[in-house]
Amino acid sequence: MPATLKRYDITFPEISGLSQDKEWVLFDDGECKRKVRLHNYDEIYQVPGLYEEIFYNSLQCCSPRVIVSMLKEEMAREGADPKNLSVLDFGAGNGIVGEELRKIGVSRVVGADIIPEACEAAYRDRPGVYHDYAVMDLSQMDVFTTKSLLTHKFNSLITVAALGFGDIPTQAFINAFNLVEDGGWIAFNIKETFLSDKDFTGFKDLLHTNLDTSISICASKNYCHRLSITGKKLHYAAVIGRKVSDMKMNDRNN
Repeated sequence: MPATLKRYDITFPEISGLSQDKEWVLFDDGECKRKVRLHNYDEIYQVPGLYEEIFYNSLQCCSPRVIVSMLKEEMAREGADPKNLSVLDFGAGNGIVGEELRKIGVSRVVGADIIPEACEAAYRDRPGVYHDYAVMDLSQMDVFTTKSLLTHKFNSLITVAALGFGDIPTQAFINAFNLVEDGGWIAFNIKETFLSDKDFTGFKDLLHTNLDTSISICASKNYCHRLSITGKKLHYAAVIGRKVSDMKMNDRNN
């Protein structure tokens, strides 16, 4: 976390049974205590350091480090140099994943997020991390936007803690995936539930349908993404792969 970001006192509600996307906390901004829902990212990003304080200091999120470390390890096994990557950081938020990519030597990182406040926070808190940052809805891409993004010649896609919960629908992930050159690196994580029969997001069917035909898995593991507000471990699956060909939508994902 950048040293200049402010620290906040976080209070967790004494309540159980909230789903992950309904969790909320109280934080002290120095004048009063304010309630914020954890998935209200636009509100959180407007407060410098609040995202880091909630998710990383208080709830012990480790996913950016885990995913980027796995990507680095798999590239090393194949003798690939991170300096040669042109990465689309999809659901980039305020730049924590982009910062981790820079640490391993990636020279070009382009962020994309649907929330304008995310872009503003990334440039405010982590200047110099992103070569470019697109504020857009990738589920509804037009010809101009597609051509603009293709100029970056992406050979890698990374998306961390953004799939499911309505934040990134399957069509947006497909469109982002298809911007990457064949043979490019794919790195993402997803809540374990969204890969099970309990999935309601469409990602289970999407990934199973395109496994091997569109993506070849190099490495995967289950791990604790972060804690819930009650201290329960939230388990995610981390996946590193290579793109084989463009991904396609099937009827079950519509």
